[in-house]
Amino acid sequence: MTVTEALLTPLFAAGPGKPLITHYDDAADTRVELSRATIGNWAAKTANWLRDELDVEPGDPVAVLLPAHWQTAGVLLGAWWCGAAVTDDPAGAKVAFVPPGVTVSGAGQVATVSLHPMGVGCGAEFDYVDEVRVFGDEFVPWAPVPGSTPALGRSTVDEVVAEARQRAATLGITAEVRVLSTVEWTQPDGLLNGFLAVLAGGGSLVQCSNADPDRLPARRASEHTSLDLVG
Repeated sequence: MTVTEALLTPLFAAGPGKPLITHYDDAADTRVELSRATIGNWAAKTANWLRDELDVEPGDPVAVLLPAHWQTAGVLLGAWWCGAAVTDDPAGAKVAFVPPGVTVSGAGQVATVSLHPMGVGCGAEFDYVDEVRVFGDEFVPWAPVPGSTPALGRSTVDEVVAEARQRAATLGITAEVRVLSTVEWTQPDGLLNGFLAVLAGGGSLVQCSNADPDRLPARRASEHTSLDLVG
């Protein structure tokens, strides 16, 4: 079972239509809310594309060089779903995901992720959003991914899932908890605390990018959050 299957399957069973990520970007003055099912669809599209178009196999390194964002969630979960090992080093990666305007070397393929709040592409030569859009909303691995497969840095699938669950318990994240976070998804700790622990605990995430501190008190009230994660 992959990281994605281990963490998303209970969320789908408990209600696919429930909010999973609400993303604010205070610099752009945007808000977008996505359900568990919608994030799952983006993850499935990504997994199908990585496997069928880019030949990513279990254990292959995939570099994710992106900020905390709902599109990043789709990239990460899609990479894990097809068994890839997520890294922050593009050297030797099968594919590297980067924001617009960022260039890297050493990866087999570089995909630009628009980070547009409504999922619009950015017109890059190899545009992630435009590439994955035509792929299926469901993903079925060709074979089970062993728990010993690398998943995040040097950690295996089993280790990442266990650590995410432990951090959820430590932070007090449960299905009733709505988390307000300004944590960037740096690897591994920011990603584990700010994203995977929320999934593992069954909660929902209000992620604030370029956060304006003056807006946060009203946002806590309007979004009914009960736990802060500060980056």
